[in-house]
Amino acid sequence: MQTEKVVNHIVDWLKDYATNARVNGFVIGISGGIDSAVTSTLCAKTGLDLLCIEMPIHQAASHVTRAQEHIAQLKKRFSNVSDTRADLTPVFEEFKTEVSLEGKQAVVDMALANTRARLRMTTLYYHAGLLGLLVAGTGNKVEDFGVGFYTKYGDGGVDLSPIADLLKSEVYKIAEYLKVPKSIMKAAPSDGLFGDNRSDEDQIGASYSELEWAMQMLDEGKTADEFEGRQHEVFEIFMRYNRSNKHKMISIPICEIPNNLK
Repeated sequence: MQTEKVVNHIVDWLKDYATNARVNGFVIGISGGIDSAVTSTLCAKTGLDLLCIEMPIHQAASHVTRAQEHIAQLKKRFSNVSDTRADLTPVFEEFKTEVSLEGKQAVVDMALANTRARLRMTTLYYHAGLLGLLVAGTGNKVEDFGVGFYTKYGDGGVDLSPIADLLKSEVYKIAEYLKVPKSIMKAAPSDGLFGDNRSDEDQIGASYSELEWAMQMLDEGKTADEFEGRQHEVFEIFMRYNRSNKHKMISIPICEIPNNLK
């Protein structure tokens, strides 16, 4: 990958899109992870306004520390960057008092995890509307089009996706070029939706490098039966997520009414 040229291409694309949309810049949620760090730095490089928002909900301390370190670095490097913090923990706790928490614990926990992401999306769009900004998405290609590892209308609810055509390994290469803090580079990827330090790999059962391999194999028309051992297991994991999350990756189904019925 021609890293510098890719970076310049994305920055130009962001700037052109925002200019044509006649908005002031971008707003992005900063999680302390590699994807939001790279995306926010790319947005900052446009020279347009960038608002970075911390939105903790019972957040793990390590995530908060990394997020704050990154925001401080961005503000030092770019004069167009500002930040704010919205502690959504009280909002989340109040929400829980108004809904049923009955059912299988794992199902309830997942529903609440997705609720966290949707509360954050709402917060981002509030600030976007207030300040004339676009909500920049942070999903990479494996998450967005491989395993669908994001929340529908949560972190998947964005105006534009600067890094969605980049594999996770490519995001790391760009992060190194952009001088993203080492603490973020070394941290295990995590969606941060459960208030602990569980990683994406803990949840999915495969690393991003394994998922990238499986995604490539699917593109080449391979099937699980062509692999053995760990490769077979990883391909099955990838396909399970790909199938179950397909509804996130395609347009909303529309019931089209035949002309003769209109």
